[in-house]
Amino acid sequence: MTEQFDAIIIGAGVIGSAVGLELARKGYKTLNVDKLPAAGYGSTSGSCAIIRTYYSTVDGSALAYEGYFYWKNWKEFLGAPDDETLAYFHETGTMVTKCEANGFMVRAKEIADEIGVPYEEWSNDDIRQKMPHYDLRCFYPAKRPEDEGFGEPTGGEVGGAVFFPKGGYINDPQLSAQNLRKAAERAGGKFRFNAEITEIRKDANGAIAGITLKDGTRINAPIVVNVAGPHSAKVNAMAGALDDMNVKTRALKQEVVHVPMPVEGWYENGWVTSDSDIACYTRPEKGNFLLIGSEDPPCDEQVEVDPDDWDRNFSEQWRIQAMRVAQRMPSLGIPSQMKGVTELYDTADDWIPIYDKSQVPGFYMAIGSSGNQYKNAPVAGKMMAELIDADRNGQDHDKDPVQFKMDYTGRTLNLGFFSRRRTINKDSSFSVLG
Repeated sequence: MTEQFDAIIIGAGVIGSAVGLELARKGYKTLNVDKLPAAGYGSTSGSCAIIRTYYSTVDGSALAYEGYFYWKNWKEFLGAPDDETLAYFHETGTMVTKCEANGFMVRAKEIADEIGVPYEEWSNDDIRQKMPHYDLRCFYPAKRPEDEGFGEPTGGEVGGAVFFPKGGYINDPQLSAQNLRKAAERAGGKFRFNAEITEIRKDANGAIAGITLKDGTRINAPIVVNVAGPHSAKVNAMAGALDDMNVKTRALKQEVVHVPMPVEGWYENGWVTSDSDIACYTRPEKGNFLLIGSEDPPCDEQVEVDPDDWDRNFSEQWRIQAMRVAQRMPSLGIPSQMKGVTELYDTADDWIPIYDKSQVPGFYMAIGSSGNQYKNAPVAGKMMAELIDADRNGQDHDKDPVQFKMDYTGRTLNLGFFSRRRTINKDSSFSVLG
């Protein structure tokens, strides 16, 4: 017997589960399908799960600021019972070094002022007082060890920092996806795991009719939402939804470093840092480690891979990221044994996500979101539900973009900003910073 649903969501990561939740709350009979064994088991589990409110664009920053309040009020948003174990928001704040690479944060502060994001200005003396283990000399541009001048200061010091108090990180990103799954199930949503899709079926008019699984199971639905993470491009191809996309997605290998914490007490009292002068970001990591990620400078190769066939081993990139942070933190020890995470990012050409419909009636996309959209997941779920509902009720989102009213900040976001048909956004950082 063929099953029937109103909407099938491909993927049960943090964003896929959020889409399932919000569609179920709107009364849709939903099914999240994932080839992995549990919610958040894929790229979500490898997320650095950083919550921050600064992006390179007004719309990106506004979305992130709205997302902050969802994490701040996580239990209430989920409607979770008192006995449910929830992901925890470590609200540490985030410190962004002012330097040449980020325009000394001038534009970021203008955006923060426009949307009402609070921040503090820190001088170099302030940083030294709070972070005596820091070397504030400039090393820009970021280099690799084989480059001439690696590790040598390039003159002067950074220009202080901007501290955003409304930020931090989530302790367990996979648990956050599982929290969203349970909330979706409370709203009537269903989930199916270890289920690989081999076909996205259409009716005689070319509209979505459902999916077929590898075991032959056919599931009918007039709506399919692609939230397949690093597999998003393959799913779009399966649906025949690529032809009118000006912006496309690809799977990139990413390596995140875990090294022993270089300073006592920083795990308990430290905050997230973003330092474009050395092109790395950090945050405390459980086990008294420091987590280090790359901000994707030109010297770091972007390794595009087949999401079904890639090397999960660490490469020399692991050590390079640690060595760049050691420029800023001379007391940092770099162990011989590599620890951390290798995972895939699903990235759009301009590193801004695609939250949109497609040329195929009934097929929608929440893709290109890896690296900088984890923090926006609960809002993205609500945005996609609004977009899908408007489209199903006759609004042509391509010609008349859905306007999304945000609950906490009260701002209205034009969802056309995330269109698949947009021109490449030159205001983007073209990196994990978004």
